[in-house]
Amino acid sequence: MGARAGEIAGHEPRAVQKALALLEAVAQLGSGATAKDIAAHAGIPPATAYRLLNLLTADGYLVRIADLSGFALGRRTRQLAGADVAPDPVDHHAVLEELREQVRFGIHLASFAGSRVRFVDRDPDHELSGENTIAAHLHASAIGKVLLASRPELVPPSLRRVTSSTITDLGALRGELDAVRHTGSAREVDEVRVGRSAVAVPVHDAQNAVTGCLAAIGKTGRLAVDDPELTDLLRSCAARVGGRVPA
Repeated sequence: MGARAGEIAGHEPRAVQKALALLEAVAQLGSGATAKDIAAHAGIPPATAYRLLNLLTADGYLVRIADLSGFALGRRTRQLAGADVAPDPVDHHAVLEELREQVRFGIHLASFAGSRVRFVDRDPDHELSGENTIAAHLHASAIGKVLLASRPELVPPSLRRVTSSTITDLGALRGELDAVRHTGSAREVDEVRVGRSAVAVPVHDAQNAVTGCLAAIGKTGRLAVDDPELTDLLRSCAARVGGRVPA
């Protein structure tokens, strides 16, 4: 005989227990825990965990963060705990998609980990070639210049020429990095790849430290590196991605 209206079916208490175990796992593992790690920590089969995680996210008990690879406790869970309700983590991908709808260039988000550049959100409609060159020769790209401007100790003692337009004079590079710090944006024209230009702006954390950058990359002649409207759009998006509200 089935359960009467208002009664709990036999399998439902177990589902509730598993959902609570998943919430506990996220709380213990911390913000950004992956579905695989959460399932393993809670001792729940992955297929069941994924289904419950999606339900908990849809109901606001969990939220996806950053590049959608992990989870954090949502507003409703914090309310149940009686904690002060903080804003939900910024959905970086959604913010970037808004910007991509407004411009015709590739929009890419990179993070800085020490001296390394890591792309965390590539524009799916615009191929990003030359990633290894950007990472290996920071002085040649707008993205690398944002990193070097914030970490001048990373400037190499000699600068390799990647193309005929690459800056190889240390004095000229230092002058450009000073401009990046002053204007809050970096430029690149044919320096990593002939026929390609880019504008990049820093992404800051809550302590105003540079943790990455947001870049628009397109064909030289179509992407104007001195376009103030494009730079303002990048800055506005970077402020939202970094959790800072634009003035």
